[in-house]
Amino acid sequence: MAAGRERRAEADTFMARLRKLVHRVRTGLRRSAVDYFRGDGSDWVALAGLLLTIPVIVAMTLANAVWFSPAALVLPIVAGGLVLRPASLLGLYAAAATGLIVESVKLGPYTEGPSRVTPGVVLVVAACGFFGLLIAQFRSRVGVPWRRGGTMLFDLRERIRVQSKLPQLPQGWHREMALRPAGGQSFSGDFVVAARTNGGRTMEVVLTDVSGKGMDAGSRALLLSGAFGGLLGSLPPHAFLPAANGYLLRQDWDEGFATSIHLVLDLDSGDYELFSAGHPPGLQLSAGSGRWEEKAAEGPLLGVYDGAQFDPVKGSLRPGDVLMLFTDGLVETSDRDIVEGIDRLTGEADRYVAGGFHGAAWHLIEAVAKDVNDDRALLLVCREGPTASASMSAQGLTR
Repeated sequence: MAAGRERRAEADTFMARLRKLVHRVRTGLRRSAVDYFRGDGSDWVALAGLLLTIPVIVAMTLANAVWFSPAALVLPIVAGGLVLRPASLLGLYAAAATGLIVESVKLGPYTEGPSRVTPGVVLVVAACGFFGLLIAQFRSRVGVPWRRGGTMLFDLRERIRVQSKLPQLPQGWHREMALRPAGGQSFSGDFVVAARTNGGRTMEVVLTDVSGKGMDAGSRALLLSGAFGGLLGSLPPHAFLPAANGYLLRQDWDEGFATSIHLVLDLDSGDYELFSAGHPPGLQLSAGSGRWEEKAAEGPLLGVYDGAQFDPVKGSLRPGDVLMLFTDGLVETSDRDIVEGIDRLTGEADRYVAGGFHGAAWHLIEAVAKDVNDDRALLLVCREGPTASASMSAQGLTR
């Protein structure tokens, strides 16, 4: 009992209570900081910090106006435009205006010497405050704080990449995909969804080109890639494009059409079907003849009218054959028609026949459409023959 009373007495000492208080304050600040970073908490911490910088800047300006210009008050204003809500931002502006008034009174009229509060300084501070308020209003309307905006864009980009990942294929098959957005951006209107269906025996791949390009088409491409990924494998192959067409029509977008090509490949036999919705034709290289053959299926654009029919074209990949699917940005430009573009693409592709097209997709885009201001995507599916297998084995032995 005595020992228990001593422990309670130690717990009730001033230092013990102080440590508990410090722990609670530290925990509360940590939670507030985490919530603020996530965009869920109040911005009072940032507002308090920026308000404290204003008297510091004013004091430094009054102490040495040559090194600390009155225009330095734009620094907390710019920072506030990035991190504060509009209501809090107005309070910061009021404090900054008060600081300018104090500097103007203490330093004297600007006509009496340099390093004073001039009309130009006032205009600069006011202009920065105006644009900061516009930015804060935009963030408030969108509902995404600046500190999460970049993270969300990164997450969206990674989701598109994950959804475009091609499944692993059994031995004897090779597939690769290359995607180049317009203007070097991170978002593209071209995307791929793929899956192994029918117990893994069939590979289904859908290559889609959304109207627009780059960032303008990226949000629609993200929405469609999620929807198409859900439809793929859940419907029979012949029902996929009609369902995708109905989905686009229900969106009622002003610029809502898309082209798409749907490959259904039997990995045991090599037989395939191509369904097209206004997409450029596929190209098949025959190992026997060494010639490229167009595989053009019939079908209208997605999102144009209801009840569209999509008739497939059939083919078969024998050992050594290659099937190439691509979007129009790779073969069609304002000064080059699609026929000329396809001829150039197949001519470059012939250089990779001996190597079995391993690593060819990215290099083909570089060679054919490096500086094209459009989204470009290229998909290669190869059924490896004895020549390609021997070549890859020799490369492995050389390494």
